[in-house]
Amino acid sequence: MLIERDGVSARVIGCAIAVHRALGPGLLESAYETCLLAEFESDGLSVRSQVPVAIQYREVDIDCAYRADFIVNESVIVEIKSIARLEQIHQAQLLTYLRLLKLREGLLINFNVPVLTRGLRRVLL
Repeated sequence: MLIERDGVSARVIGCAIAVHRALGPGLLESAYETCLLAEFESDGLSVRSQVPVAIQYREVDIDCAYRADFIVNESVIVEIKSIARLEQIHQAQLLTYLRLLKLREGLLINFNVPVLTRGLRRVLL
């Protein structure tokens, strides 16, 4: 995985590693979500959590069809999981959010791994 040395995604990954080091694997996603939000804010990142993702079907607008876990600095979507392993459907979900929100970069982070870097996927549109 290619990670930029500076920038939002590198800072997000650093925050996620800090949370994982403190908590380890095996907790519910909600625990990681709360701690990661605090870590983002502590790092000075601008973050929105549980961001509604709207879809349109024909003439029907569905304002809150989905929720993205985080949008950081209005540029990176962060989706977190605490599962046995990441599947293709999780990456497809992130790609859909990127398209619907018109963003170019997303991070998929699975906290239920012994070493967090094994649970990271960076997705670019």
